[in-house]
Order: sequence, then structure tokens, then C-alpha cells
Amino acid sequence: MAESVAPRSRKRRLDAERSRAAVLDAAIAVLGRQAEASIEDIAVAAGVVRQTVYAHFPSRKALLGAMIDYLTAEVASTLDALDLKTPPADEALRRWLSASWSIIERYPVLLSPVIADAAPPGDEYDRHRPVTAQLMELVRRGRRTGVFEARHPEAWIVTAVIALGHAAGQQLTAGQMSPNEAGAAYRDSVLRLVLRQPAAEDGSSTKTTSSGAQ
Repeated sequence: MAESVAPRSRKRRLDAERSRAAVLDAAIAVLGRQAEASIEDIAVAAGVVRQTVYAHFPSRKALLGAMIDYLTAEVASTLDALDLKTPPADEALRRWLSASWSIIERYPVLLSPVIADAAPPGDEYDRHRPVTAQLMELVRRGRRTGVFEARHPEAWIVTAVIALGHAAGQQLTAGQMSPNEAGAAYRDSVLRLVLRQPAAEDGSSTKTTSSGAQ
């Protein structure tokens, strides 16, 4: 008897895990399109009834908290997988930018006000820490090797890079730019900000356009 109960118990557990994952995936997708989406909207997208959502997440706040935890782990995992120490700093920065933009494209909800509204006070620093710590280390290496500009404080550069990512993402979600346009604008703007420009003969820095012309 016990042998037949155990498989049924494991099956129920697996079914519950799949159901919970479906609800979480639906919340990420739906809230990325519509910050004010209801639990009913999320349930429909997940293919479950509203009661099932509440069985996994007792409140909207609990669902949003689980979503934030999941997204924070996903961002950290994606960026931690990058090799940013082997290549030169400028190439490492390009890798970081490509990976960062891929995250924004995959999870537009990261730019939604629903994230900021649901997060506990002071949590924004913790959520950005996987991004800022890695970027700060990269900026320091680039400055030490003379590849990155050293005129501005490191913290300001990191903050500006993150702000540019938010700006590009907001243009994307507002339909003002295509994913390719927003991604290109983000990468180009960050590279202009961070990379050290070659000195001109008169001692000033040479500014390049996106086409490479001077």
C-alpha cells in the first residue's frame, strides 16, 4: 500500500511544481505587457483557475515577491556565466552589454513599475547588486589598463550605464523603437560613455559617430 501511495505523492508534488512554474511564467509575461494586470489575467495566461494561483501564492504581494526573487536569480545566473576576465576590457564590456540587453528583451517586466512598487524598501540595491558589482569590477579593470575613460567617478559610470539600459528598455516597451534599434542605441551610448577616446593632435579627445566617422 505504501509503495502505491509514494508514486502518487511524487506525482502530485511534480504537478504542483509545474503548476506553480506556469503561474510564475505567466505573471512575468503578462505583467511585462500590462503592469495593472489582474490575478484573473495571470490565471488565464497560465491555463489555470484563479483559485490555483492563490493556492501557490496567497496574495498578489506574495506572487510579485516570488517573481522578483526568480528574476534576480536569472539575472545573476546569466551574468555570472560570462567570461569577463579573459578578454580585453573593451571586448568584455561588449559581451556584458549583449548579455544585459538579452535579459531586458527576455524579461521586459524588469522595467515595469510593478517591480519597484512590489519590492520592499531598500531592496532595489540588492536587486541591482549582481549587475553593479560585476560592472564595477569591469570598469575598474578598464580604467587601470587605460581602455576606459577615467574622468568621472566609477560609481557615476555604473549608474549611468544602468540608467541607459532602462531608457532603452522603456523606448522598447513604449513601441518607440524596435528591439534592434533600442539594443543598438544602448550599446552605442554606453561605449561612447565608457571607452577612452583617442587623443587628437590638438590634445582634445576625438569623438566618433555611430558609423565610425570622425
